[in-house]
Amino acid sequence: MAPPALRGLFDTPVGACYNTHPGVVPVYAIVETGGKQYRAEEGQVLVVEKLDAEPGQQVELPVVALVDGGRVVTDPGARVVARVLDHVKGRKIIVFKYRAKVNYRRKTGHRQRHTRVRVESIQPAS
Repeated sequence: MAPPALRGLFDTPVGACYNTHPGVVPVYAIVETGGKQYRAEEGQVLVVEKLDAEPGQQVELPVVALVDGGRVVTDPGARVVARVLDHVKGRKIIVFKYRAKVNYRRKTGHRQRHTRVRVESIQPAS
């Protein structure tokens, strides 16, 4: 169970899209950061690998593809601007090393650092 401060942070599937207006095709972008790709819509909060930016600062995420009205565009001039909300730690992972018959046991933990960003705008290439 996640601590109260992080409850709900990792319960939402990554890249989940909740379209509240049926029949309206959303504009979204596939962005890449930290070696992973995320689906980003305006106003959406993403939990990505730790970025070297202060909370409140704007960052530009590299765009892999842009989907506009069902049309996929892979234009290198597209931009996704996001604002850093805060830095958080992920769930704790237990790393346990064991070798049989030689009394070798090592137990350590690890918590990955993440950055929460809110997507402010998706700008297609001019």
